[in-house]
Amino acid sequence: LIRRQKRLSLQDVEARSESEFKASVLGAYERGERAVSMPRLHRLARFYSVPVDQLLPRADGGAGIEQPDDPAWIPGQKVVIDLVGLAGASGPEVDLIRRYLEIIQVKRQDFNGRVLTIRGDDLQALAAILGTSMDDAPGELAGMGLLRPPTTS
Repeated sequence: LIRRQKRLSLQDVEARSESEFKASVLGAYERGERAVSMPRLHRLARFYSVPVDQLLPRADGGAGIEQPDDPAWIPGQKVVIDLVGLAGASGPEVDLIRRYLEIIQVKRQDFNGRVLTIRGDDLQALAAILGTSMDDAPGELAGMGLLRPPTTS
């Protein structure tokens, strides 16, 4: 949440921290897939210029570095772009993503206008646009508010 509020991508943090905080590791911290040590947590808080407690889970169950919000994407689930959310999104990568998705829509002749399911090759290209791995791309897209929430069945 702090990283997104500061409008930093995982790659921005890696670059600005001179690779002290690798994008893939930071993404794993944010998704709660990896525990962060106290010394590293303190360094990360210093990097973000926030108190350490801002990176920790809140007592009310709110998001912290080790306890993400309800995920907008679950590993193994299809990556489905929320085109309505995309229309209202802004950010450095959003225009590139928007143009790439328009190309996909034209190629597939898929103009339903609400969602677009992303295939493997498309995800690879989106990961390149985001400067992240294919594994981390859905989380980045979710963080930008561009994924349709998972359906529970």
